[in-house]
Amino acid sequence: MQDISLQNILFIDIETVPLYSTYDEMPEALKILWDKKCNSFREPKDPVENYPRAGIYAEFGKIICIGCGYFDEMNNLRLLSFHGHDERTILKQFAEFAGKNFSRPKHYLCAHNGKEFDFPFLCRRYLVNGLSLPSILNLSGKKPWEVPHLDTLELWKFGDYKAYTSLSLLAAIFGISSPKEDMDGSMVWKVYWEENDLLRIVKYCLKDVECLIEVFLRISSSTIAETKSEMILG
Repeated sequence: MQDISLQNILFIDIETVPLYSTYDEMPEALKILWDKKCNSFREPKDPVENYPRAGIYAEFGKIICIGCGYFDEMNNLRLLSFHGHDERTILKQFAEFAGKNFSRPKHYLCAHNGKEFDFPFLCRRYLVNGLSLPSILNLSGKKPWEVPHLDTLELWKFGDYKAYTSLSLLAAIFGISSPKEDMDGSMVWKVYWEENDLLRIVKYCLKDVECLIEVFLRISSSTIAETKSEMILG
């Protein structure tokens, strides 16, 4: 970690929801595939009752917010988000931002459980929307040591692959304020589809990014100058 400058890391968190507000609104062909998906679980789930969880699968969900955080040349923490109801627009905006500011070999992308969720989910939705992957997400031809991805879950494991540790648990043991005080990931679909409160989700997402950064600093033992936050809602 000592070879990576904080200014070269783009910290992200994504919020996802099911493609449709309810199971009944799904096209019949997709319903059949969702039913098969639910039956394939170790403990089969009822497709209708389990539908709120469709948002965690890139084939049945979409991205409604990408929260970003980075440190500028003065070590000030900058926050911004790309959010809305049109996923394709969100992905294009993020690609433009990342391409302009985080596209060199020295740049890194960081998320909690990013290698298992955020990064592959983003890649799959770029392809579904017919868009090219931003260079920081495109791993084609890269050797393992050339992959520009950091994952606080992986860093915390220290080579132990037996357990999952949530960001909220790490925040708790490090004494960091958790964004889960207002809502948690399981509530995003309801806040979006039933309460129609996208701004609340955006604020929650950006708090997650701040929490991610604080956890990263603790794990990596990084020290920086006094910082200030600037929220820029995209």
